[in-house]
Amino acid sequence: MKIEQLYTNCLAEAAYYIESNGEAVVIDPLRDVDEYIEKAKIGNAKIKYIFLTHFHADFVSGHIDLAKKTGATIVFGPGAKADFKFHEATDGEIYKVGELTLELLHTPGHTMESISLLLKDVNGKDQCIFTGDVLFIGDVGRPDLAVKSDITQEDLAGHLFDSLRNKVMPLADDVIVYPNHGAGSACGKNMSKETFDTLGHQKEVNYALRADMTKEEFIKEVLTGLKTPPQYFPKNVMLNKSINLDIDSILKRGSEALDVETFKSMAEHDGALVIDCRTQQEFAKSHIPNSWFLGLDGNFAPWVGALIEDIKQPIILVAPFGREEEAASRLARIGYDNSLGFLKGGIQTWIDAGNEVGSLKSILATEMEQDLKRGINLVDVRKESEYLSEHSIDAGNEPLDTLLNNIKAFDKNKTYYIHCAGGYRSMIACSILKANDRQNVIDVQGGFKAIKDNTDLILSEYVCPSTLL
Repeated sequence: MKIEQLYTNCLAEAAYYIESNGEAVVIDPLRDVDEYIEKAKIGNAKIKYIFLTHFHADFVSGHIDLAKKTGATIVFGPGAKADFKFHEATDGEIYKVGELTLELLHTPGHTMESISLLLKDVNGKDQCIFTGDVLFIGDVGRPDLAVKSDITQEDLAGHLFDSLRNKVMPLADDVIVYPNHGAGSACGKNMSKETFDTLGHQKEVNYALRADMTKEEFIKEVLTGLKTPPQYFPKNVMLNKSINLDIDSILKRGSEALDVETFKSMAEHDGALVIDCRTQQEFAKSHIPNSWFLGLDGNFAPWVGALIEDIKQPIILVAPFGREEEAASRLARIGYDNSLGFLKGGIQTWIDAGNEVGSLKSILATEMEQDLKRGINLVDVRKESEYLSEHSIDAGNEPLDTLLNNIKAFDKNKTYYIHCAGGYRSMIACSILKANDRQNVIDVQGGFKAIKDNTDLILSEYVCPSTLL
């Protein structure tokens, strides 16, 4: 018996590969499916089923491509509707995988078609449960993403309460919980950094599994504190219900090496957005004018999805050498399939061709401290909750995910010092501001952590946000 959790940090997403006696199943696969196929090849196993615990909102699944390449059957929960062929399961349905048994449990609440999969060993003992977005470690799935005209978030929360109490919590305490997401995902609000746990321990520490909690209390608690989901979530749901361009074609096009003139023409005449996914330091030193910084060594895909509203936006890349296909793949994971290639030879070929380059001033926190005495416009682009917890005196708050909506609040004639928590989001913010003709922006290296560790600035704890802009 083999159970592998395949965790993708950028999306805080867990897919699962299960194998027994020459048969295998995959649960919640990512769009780039070659890893699962290779595992089956190594194990001399045939992938028999592809289970989707629900129609995912935060990534585009690889179920269709994986089914085409392996002949496996796609399985969704009761009531699922899609444009492709799949098996609509029934509650309690049994699936054999070698010597193992998977019992499908209909567990609505995050969405109405949501399922969990209970794995039993050769002796019929419950070993683990794959809970999708119904139960996380430290949290439960948010019940506001699948609201329709005939079902409210309160209705979904009520279903979630019943699913947990009637299907999951009665299981033995030693059953291992394997969820679809961990800390950092927008599919919940209080997830642990741990990616699995025993059900018994979750009954002790997970706020949503308190034995004495009433349904009314549960509904109130799970709905409190939910933030507006990223704008790409409903678009990914629709993509997961559709037949889309195959991943191999997307990667072939996205990995095309473009010469300088072709790249320049796409950027200046064809409406392609230049995404520079190198490091913050490299971008600050030299970059193509009007390009956006979205570094691969960070939460690349979620920030693309949060900031680029048009999921069909043509994208061309300035990528780290050897990571061009990785960038195209990570765009495709969240449905941004229109990547058209990368700049051959990188930024140096752009410079060698005599093209204009931009740069961005990036200073140490200690330098910012000196400038602050002169009176500067300091902008914190962390989330409001981060800002309210603790922030630098005189800093205004403009969260990165709302920056584009409020771009007019930034005066073109003023200089702004931008910081986040560690330096990744601030560089994104600076690049977007510069691309929108706000040229006087300065990045504070190391963000709030560097300000806190290296300066004597007064730090305010939980005060009302300052609207410095």
